This record gives sequence, C-alpha cells and structure tokens, in this order.
Amino acid sequence: MESNKPKAKLRADNTAVPVGGSVTLTCSVNPSSSSGWKYYWYRDEKSSEALTTQDAVFHSNGQISVSQEGLYRCRGGRGNPVYYTEDMSNRPVVTLYPNWSEIYRGETITVRCEIHGGDTEWDYEWETNSMIKAPNQNEYRIRSASSSNSGNYRCKGRKKSSQHKTTEWSDSVTLTVSDNKPRPVLTVSPSWLMSPDRVQHFTSDSVSLTCEGNFTEWRVRKFSEDGRLSDCRRMTGSTCNINTSESDTAVYWCESGSGEFSSAVNITVQNDGNGPILVSPVHPVTEGASVSLSCSLRTQKYFPMWELKISAVSKSDEGFYKCQYSGRESAQSWMSVKADVSSSPVRLIVGLVCGVSLIIILLLLLYRCRTTNSETFSFTYYKLFIIQRHKCIMRSM
Repeated sequence: MESNKPKAKLRADNTAVPVGGSVTLTCSVNPSSSSGWKYYWYRDEKSSEALTTQDAVFHSNGQISVSQEGLYRCRGGRGNPVYYTEDMSNRPVVTLYPNWSEIYRGETITVRCEIHGGDTEWDYEWETNSMIKAPNQNEYRIRSASSSNSGNYRCKGRKKSSQHKTTEWSDSVTLTVSDNKPRPVLTVSPSWLMSPDRVQHFTSDSVSLTCEGNFTEWRVRKFSEDGRLSDCRRMTGSTCNINTSESDTAVYWCESGSGEFSSAVNITVQNDGNGPILVSPVHPVTEGASVSLSCSLRTQKYFPMWELKISAVSKSDEGFYKCQYSGRESAQSWMSVKADVSSSPVRLIVGLVCGVSLIIILLLLLYRCRTTNSETFSFTYYKLFIIQRHKCIMRSM
C-alpha cells in the first residue's frame, strides 16, 4: 500500500468567464488507470460545502461547467468509508510587480509566487535559468535589475507540516531586462495650430503636453517662476491639458512611474493682449536643418506676418531669440541646436566656418522692413542681446 495519498488535478479550458457564458473544469486522479473515483467540487474557502446542481452544470464524472467567478478546487473520493485524495490547492502562479512588458537596467521589480486557497503554510522552491538564483521565499525583490536577472521563473509550494507534499510547478514567466533604456519625450501641441512646434503662447490658449515613450504611469511636472514644484492637474492618460494663464509660465517635463525624465521645456504665456509672441521650436534643431522663427499676434494666429528663415542652422545660431512689434517685445526663448551625428568631420568644419562668417556678415548688415500700408510695422529679432536683423520676409495675406 502506498503511504502517500493520490492527488486530484484540476484543469480549466479558460480562466476568464465570458459574459453570459461558462467555463468547463475537469478533475482527474493520477494514475489515469485508477477507477471508481467520485469527484467533489468547491468554490472559494477550503471549508465550503461541495457544489450542487444549483451552483454548476455537472457533465460526465469529473467535469462541470461554471458561470460564476471564483477560486475552484476539487478532490476525489471512493470506497466505503470514503477514501479522499490529498486536498491540495491549484497550481501556483508566478506574477511580476509591476507587470511591465519590458524591464530596464536599474529598475526595481518583484517576482512573486502565489498559492491561493486554504490556510496551509508553505515553503517555496524556485527554478530559474537566470544567472542569479531566487531565494526560497514567496517573493524575490530585485532592487536594481540587470541582464543577469533575465530568464524564466517558476515556483512550487511545499507544505511546512509535511515536506514531502508539494504542489505542481507553476507555469514559467519570462523576465527580460534590457540595457538600453529609452528616454521619454515631451511634445507640446496647441489645438489651434497647424504647426504645433512652439514654446510661447497667449493666455487662454489650449495647450496639450504629451509624454511619449515605452513607459507607464506618466505624470507631467511643473516648476513655476516662483519656485513651486507641482503636478499637472488635468491629466488624460499620458497627456496634460492646459488652458493657459500667466501662472502657467513654467518649466515642464515628463516623469515615468519608474523614475525616468524627459528633457525639460520652458513654456512662456504672454499676458499682454496687444503684444507679440515668438514662434520658435520646442525641441533642439539639428545642425544643417532649415528653421523658421516668426512673430505672431493674437489676432493673427494662423498666419504670422513676418518670418526669420535660417536655411542651414549651425551651432552659432543657438541662443535666446525674441521679436518686436510696434514697440512691444515678445518674451525671449532659447533655441537649441544639436549636432548632426551623421555629419562627417569635413562637413562640421565647413559648417562652423560658414556659421562664423554668417554671424560677421549679419552683424554688419542692418535691414528694416516696413509694410506698405499706413501703419508702420517694425520687426526685429534679437539673439543673445546682440541685435541681429536678418532679412525679413513678408507673407502675403
């Protein structure tokens, strides 16, 4: 006679009950050649009464259909008096917290073994092909993940009261730790603009700040001119929505749930109803690219009257810019220029020489553009507090 009782095994054709549908559960005892078993079904607590025809649809011996969610278990019995199988819980489950599809080097994650049902105390055994072995506890906390933590993890439980009695192995869960962590990106999109690439806005404009990247739990943070740090009050998913006021002049950036930061964007809100704003790029402009800066009025949002065009941006063009209209100046904004990584050293040298030459020429040239109507329209760009009057190009209205 065997000293160990046989164990009943529970299988489900699905783990989610569809609306108005059911799930089929099958209970069996190994070895499959054994016969004479009658199966008893239970839901939730270990001490609950066996299910009846009011709780489930009974099919052939060992199979039922259920439409109510819960934790189900089964056991087999035969003979008189009834000899029951060992009452063991369902197969354990390995879960990841947080349950992110990708984990990056340096992040914290917990691998947990969960065995539901009953009040049994367990010792835990882990099996993994990662380079680092998990401890014999129900959870394994990785505080600074690395590629050595990548691998398949599965677990099983062993009764503390009887060490030779164990659950089955759980299904394996794959943990992948990537070395290259992408950086979040913050984009600025006023709803009324055809080209949303700008950092200055009028009061009462609708502005959206959107966080982009393979992260979760986004928040947009704000550092105001008065030194206050706060979070966006109107977040929809990964987007912060602002109906601009003067107090919204601040530095904004994205922060992910895992602590990653985007580059910061300095947003300025113009509170002078008759003053201009400078339309300038939010993100750094690549060397050699074309860029247009324009001066816009509240009454002419869609078609700025004047533009400053730089056909091939160089590092020397980086700096503060502002524009002026009829004696009123816009706020100043910084235009950043980044290197073109695809450029050869020769192209970089030529670009540097051309940029320096252009600055010298621009400092020597003074141009003033006037409109043809009776109102004088003086339009000047400033860079790094040195007046640079580039050639003005008048848009046809």
